Amino acid sequence: METKQISKILQAPAPHMVGDGFRVHNFFPSGYKIDMNPFFLMDYGSKIEFSARKEPRGVDIHPHRGFETVTIAYHGAVAHHDSAGNSGIIYPGDVQWMTAASGILHKEYHEQAYSLDGGPFQMIQLWVNLPAAYKMSKPKYQAIKQADMASFNLPENGGHIEIIAGNYQNITGNASTFTRIELYNARLNKGGKASFTFPAAFNTGFMVVEGAIRVNEKETAEVNNFIHFENEGEEIHIEALQNSVILVLSGEPINEPIVQYGPFLMNTQEEINQAMRDYNEGKFGYLEG
Repeated sequence: METKQISKILQAPAPHMVGDGFRVHNFFPSGYKIDMNPFFLMDYGSKIEFSARKEPRGVDIHPHRGFETVTIAYHGAVAHHDSAGNSGIIYPGDVQWMTAASGILHKEYHEQAYSLDGGPFQMIQLWVNLPAAYKMSKPKYQAIKQADMASFNLPENGGHIEIIAGNYQNITGNASTFTRIELYNARLNKGGKASFTFPAAFNTGFMVVEGAIRVNEKETAEVNNFIHFENEGEEIHIEALQNSVILVLSGEPINEPIVQYGPFLMNTQEEINQAMRDYNEGKFGYLEG
């Protein structure tokens, strides 16, 4: 198989706050104009220390329609509530996969005990687009605990690959998806090696959450770097230069028009207008503040 070459190694854009609890670097679509379809957005929360506080920081009630939010915890703890009646807390290693689809209200904030103690905080949130056929389907929620996550142990004590979605070495991830998506946490020990195979047409990127890696025996990427790959070739090889954590994203593009307005991601402007009308008329349900 042909090697999938690097397109760019990207530095973290300047951070901004989402609410008062999430300091994020938006790698796409705002930070860099790269094609990661079906992943529409990636907010990377690099490691930060939050001071102890009685009142939890976070983001108040807000709507979504037409896509899924995937939140991956590395440090800290986040609580979630939504208007479909779902709630949960994600701790380091856990994943929260919320399908907004036809419309949902939700709020995200620092979990109470973490807020009282403070400490390191590091998260990633992805927006995963939905095909038109599923944009108005029923909302759902998947809580994926690290302890239950499918995993593959690398040879020679190289570390392991946690499979959130997709399939790695014939091991299938826990999350159900609407399109073909590969999403893993590669947790490599220093000197550990891993190989990945994705179709040439899949949009692929690696986020270095911790440590540093050598890619395809050539280029080096360090913590807080995002590696964007070309849409040619299939194989990627990495080696950890120190203990490292890498979020691996690869997905089959959804070849449909996209119109975004704030928290709505639809196919036409009329669908955006309808989403705003439905939200204003209370059709996204009710969530107590």
